[in-house]
Amino acid sequence: MENINVRFGRRIKELRLMQNVSQEELGFRCQLSKNYVSDVERGRRNVSLKVVEKFALGLKVPVYYLFVWHEDEETVHL
Repeated sequence: MENINVRFGRRIKELRLMQNVSQEELGFRCQLSKNYVSDVERGRRNVSLKVVEKFALGLKVPVYYLFVWHEDEETVHL
């Protein structure tokens, strides 16, 4: 199983690209630096819950949606 930081970062990047938003624009929306966004996307940051919330607000998605991995979608039944 992959490190959760890597999985979370991949999900942030995926959602950002789906919205056709640059790292710089996402950083602006989240009040984070472009470098911080880049580090998160590469799995190099262990983000706090406050930062998770900032990403959710910046991407305009519910917090839980940041943790929906594609490989889990088939096996998770809520």
